[in-house]
This record gives sequence, structure tokens and C-alpha cells, in this order.
Amino acid sequence: MPPPPPTFPPAEATMQVVSGDGFSGWHALNDTVMGGRSSGVCTVSSRGLRLEAEVVEQGGGFVSCRSPVFSPPLDLSDQAAFELELQGDGRHYKLAVACADGVAGLTELIPGGVRWVANFATAADGPCRLRIPFDQLRPSIRAKPIEALPLGLPLRFDAARITRLQILHSKFGDDGTANPGFRAGPLLLELMAIDAVA
Repeated sequence: MPPPPPTFPPAEATMQVVSGDGFSGWHALNDTVMGGRSSGVCTVSSRGLRLEAEVVEQGGGFVSCRSPVFSPPLDLSDQAAFELELQGDGRHYKLAVACADGVAGLTELIPGGVRWVANFATAADGPCRLRIPFDQLRPSIRAKPIEALPLGLPLRFDAARITRLQILHSKFGDDGTANPGFRAGPLLLELMAIDAVA
């Protein structure tokens, strides 16, 4: 299992996306939507977002918290990466990002929609701050990586039109293979802030 990514100090050119009780409106979305048996609850306080769950691998194998739809979309075109301040439990998680469709509405016709995802590892104890560059996000539909839309049209991450963020713990990684940091059972993740940095 790879070690957790390095911790970064806050960057000077930081744009705060959400922190503390600004996570209000985020809600759980778990594998029960596909017949699974995992359960997870998101709660928000002045400290941030807290995901408490019981992960069951059979029949699904994921729990998550996702934001409301951002309207208007977030414009992070002057930034190059997300930075997450969190307290984890040693598991590997995924950040999933949805963008407004700029290709004739085609991605909205795909069940589940296109999400741009990246894995990240958490430390077993203590808070950490980690960076996810935009160029490491991979297009995916329901945990399966894709290279192009069904008609062969290329996909491009649009940092100027971000419509939703989601944090998941899934038995599948961002490349569609087994997540080496997946672990069934009780889960606790605290997310204090999401920033965007140049």
C-alpha cells in the first residue's frame, strides 16, 4: 500500500472553496442507490464536514458526501489544484468533480454523468493537508475510466465550470481497479476545508 501523500503548507495564492459550516447542504450518497448495504451520514459543524459510516463491500462498497449543485458554477480557471485539509483514518478516498457540460449536452445524457476523479490517501492519525492537481483528475463514469464520449468526442476538464464536488470511499480506485486502501467496517473522515491553489 503506498504511503499517504506529502503534506503541504497553505499556498500563498489560495482561494477558499468551502470550509467549516460552509459545508452546509452537503449530503450522503451511498451504495444503497444501487442495492448495497453501506450506511453513511454527513454532519456539518463549525469544524467542517464529518462523514461517519459503516462500509459493507458486498453489493456495492461505497459511501460518500457530495455538495449541492453550485449555481453559478465555480470558476477555478486561475487555479491549478485542489488542497484538502482533513483528518482521515488511513483509508484511500476519491475526490470526484463534476463540470458543466460544454459538449452539446452529451454528458448529461449519460446515466451517472462524467466525473473527474483522483485517489488520495489519508494518514492513520492526525490532520493533514494534501494537494490534488487538476491534471491528475481522470474522467470516469460510475467508477469506470473513459477516454472519450460515446461519439468519440474528446473530454476536457473545465476548471471554469465546476458544478459539484464529492468525497468517496469506494472499493474501486480512479482507474477502475480495486482500491488498495479500501476497508470495510466503521469509517470516520473529517474534512475541514477545500481550497484551490495556483
